[in-house]
Amino acid sequence: MTELAGLSVLRPGPLTTVQDLGRRGAAHQGVPRSGALDEPAHRAANRLVGNPPGAATLETTLGGITVRALGAPLLVAVTGAPAPVRVDGHPAAWGEAVRLPAGATLDVGAADAGVRGYLAVRGGIAVPPVLGSRSTDLLSGLGPAPLRAGELLPIGVPDDAAGRPAAAELVPLPAVPTELVLRLRPGPRADWFLPGSLLALARARYRVAPASNRVALRTEGPALIRARHGELASEGMVLGAIQVPPDGHPVVLLADHPVTGGYPVLGVVPEADLAAAAQARPGTPVRFVPARR
Repeated sequence: MTELAGLSVLRPGPLTTVQDLGRRGAAHQGVPRSGALDEPAHRAANRLVGNPPGAATLETTLGGITVRALGAPLLVAVTGAPAPVRVDGHPAAWGEAVRLPAGATLDVGAADAGVRGYLAVRGGIAVPPVLGSRSTDLLSGLGPAPLRAGELLPIGVPDDAAGRPAAAELVPLPAVPTELVLRLRPGPRADWFLPGSLLALARARYRVAPASNRVALRTEGPALIRARHGELASEGMVLGAIQVPPDGHPVVLLADHPVTGGYPVLGVVPEADLAAAAQARPGTPVRFVPARR
């Protein structure tokens, strides 16, 4: 593979961004984390093509993407939301490494289930890093802009030390949730709500709201009632925090969340549960289950 290897974006889909493992450890400087929402799917795609876990991939949203290989043959893999994959119009494997000849077109169709797909290319998407990451952060505007038709993406030189491409049967791919079950740990502002609100949250049934995005998973369902109605001074926010805005509907913060916020945090969802949240479509049932310590 030469330095001229790249991808030409023919169809960017509804929303496709470059994502890696994010800008970790910089929240105290006001820098959000960002990174792949479904991190296991991102890691799996990279493993299938022999990349290190931190190599940048393309995160698609519902509608897939169409790209053309430039300069050299490429090794690619698609994971995350299951979708039809075609090379020059011919069916190709989803969840396996696929060879893409130079000049060939790769089309990832609309997701059959789930929301976000991950397209990895051996060598990684080599856009310039910003503050140590190539991730697009839609809230802060850091990193590359969402992909546009006609854009050219450089591909990096493969890191042979990262290992060889893995066989598909050695890379587990989690199923898309038909019901989103999120473990619930107590948050720091339970006293801002009526007594028993954590239990009420665990007993209630919610749905994923259409307004959900990379910043937060928003819910529809029973409103939680505050015991205090004043304003809370902004304080630090963590990934998975369950904020409750004035309408009373819980909001679970995801990778592009702000580093501070003024809505009280009733609980926190463990990071391990958030990959499933990345694949939950609007209308998916949501249950909050108290976490066992």
